[in-house]
Amino acid sequence: MHDLHSHSLCSDGILRPQALVSRAKMQGVTVLALTDHDTVSGIGEARNAAAEEGIRLLPGIEFSCLWNGTGIHIVGLNIDPDHPAMVAAVEQQSNNREIRAEKIAAKLAKLGMPGTLEGAKAKADGGVLGRPHFAKFLIEAGHVKSMDQAFKKYLGSGKPGDVKQIWPSIEEAVGWIVAAGGVAVVAHPDKYKMTRTKLGRLLEEFVAVGGQAMEVVSGRQAPDVTRDMRLLANKYGLYASCGSDFHVPDQPWQELGNFDGLPEDCRPVWDLWS
Repeated sequence: MHDLHSHSLCSDGILRPQALVSRAKMQGVTVLALTDHDTVSGIGEARNAAAEEGIRLLPGIEFSCLWNGTGIHIVGLNIDPDHPAMVAAVEQQSNNREIRAEKIAAKLAKLGMPGTLEGAKAKADGGVLGRPHFAKFLIEAGHVKSMDQAFKKYLGSGKPGDVKQIWPSIEEAVGWIVAAGGVAVVAHPDKYKMTRTKLGRLLEEFVAVGGQAMEVVSGRQAPDVTRDMRLLANKYGLYASCGSDFHVPDQPWQELGNFDGLPEDCRPVWDLWS
């Protein structure tokens, strides 16, 4: 059972890497990839836990990048987290996230919500700073009632607190992953809500710059979505990946290992390293 997309509290999940691995074992996962946003800081702890639990841990990462004005996530699987290219990439993304956070905070301050940068950093507690941490602070401060409302009103795509322009191109992100010996994967392609034509252009460009795989299965999804993603993977010659995109326990649609297997006529991404 491969789950090749998961997050710990080192980015925007809530479990320590050790607890994440233990939960994956409990859920029947035998190969787990830790793919925190723009950081590899949890991989050492996860590796140690995986050795104790008797499951395989694939070091991974999920890079935020930009394609034609749209925010895209590219997962790197089976990377060398200590490779100089990956170390430099993580540092660059950390700087980008700091700049982004400052811009988000400035926008929210203009809307009458001061102190969001300090509040979000407190929520991140040393982890990679992201929009969910802003959302948690907005709830605590009484500006919104839920995470969903925070994103719909202020932090989601196209909303007043949305900042994308600082992210690298997909070519740069794929280059980092390949240099570190990993496999580049387009994360949850159905969630970008693109037209089929636009998604096809994204995948064409992704292949052209060295990308090798896409997530055909991302958490619990409708069979017709899996069918569409399978067709796209096969059309563009991409290997198929699958993962829960786990962040928080007890969310059935994103629970570790709680998703359908890959269609039989896909080429599983693990063929690239097995």
